[in-house]
Amino acid sequence: MSSSQLPAAGFQLAKDFLSVLDFEPAELEACLTLAARMKRERALGPKAPTSSALQGAHVALLFDKPSLRTRSTFEIAVRELGGNVIIPFPDVALGEREPAIDVARNLERWVKGVVIRTFSHATLQAFAKAAPRLNVINALSDQEHPCQALADFLTLHERWGTLAGRTIAFVGDGNNVATSLAQAGAMLGVNVHIASPDGYQLASSTVDSASRVARHGAKIRLFTDPAEAVEGVDAVYTDVWTSMGQEAETAARLKAFEDYQVTPTLMQLAGAGSLFLHCLPAHRGEEVSAEVLESPASVVFDQAENRLHAQKALLFMLMANPLKG
Repeated sequence: MSSSQLPAAGFQLAKDFLSVLDFEPAELEACLTLAARMKRERALGPKAPTSSALQGAHVALLFDKPSLRTRSTFEIAVRELGGNVIIPFPDVALGEREPAIDVARNLERWVKGVVIRTFSHATLQAFAKAAPRLNVINALSDQEHPCQALADFLTLHERWGTLAGRTIAFVGDGNNVATSLAQAGAMLGVNVHIASPDGYQLASSTVDSASRVARHGAKIRLFTDPAEAVEGVDAVYTDVWTSMGQEAETAARLKAFEDYQVTPTLMQLAGAGSLFLHCLPAHRGEEVSAEVLESPASVVFDQAENRLHAQKALLFMLMANPLKG
């Protein structure tokens, strides 16, 4: 099959992927389909149909926050698509030395795309607006983590086949991971339960925006009781209680979330054969017990692997020439 016959071809995508909501539902499904195919074809190496899709284009990685999975998988993805990676030093990349919008105006003269991992979502938006020729990808902001959601639902699709009608419970902070999970789940017809203590719940505006794109009757429901949220669900998801940049809140968060650890007892309330997900890194003994993380239900390293394949599909859809005709 030629690259022009790939399932992503023909979509008129937005130039950037700052949020799951930048995709239409059909585009999200196409990205997952393409990711699954790229995963199968990776063994072909340079003979894979997409191995020269970026045709030597340069992609810059601008990372304010430390990363193992995101940085490694984006570097590999760009190279396996036939592109080149540049990594400017952090202190010159995102506004410490000059305004981020000026960085964007420079980079769009040299590179095709920029992958940004930063704190403020507004920085991403300003960067993308300042450079109309540049494809900008959100590799994590304090507000959203859309690339993680792509990997999450690729993993769940591998296990379940059909996503619509399933239910996943997120136990913990209503943070960037929970936001993107709710958005993607709603688009794909997956019910999303989010259990958080008072003061840490998913914003009502996020629930509203995700609900507007929901399909197949998917609902987003907020809980304060984790046991109620996970009862009978198909998968349980959690994340660290203290994200990067929130270290000063660690003591308060440990107290607020002490009843929100995912334990074997909590997992038993979920449906038979339910899965456990975590975006990693995990703190064993805090948000999840070691027993759950290392159990047969855990698919956390499948999620990590699938970051590569999902991001390859995303890069192709945004940047590869067959989509630009």
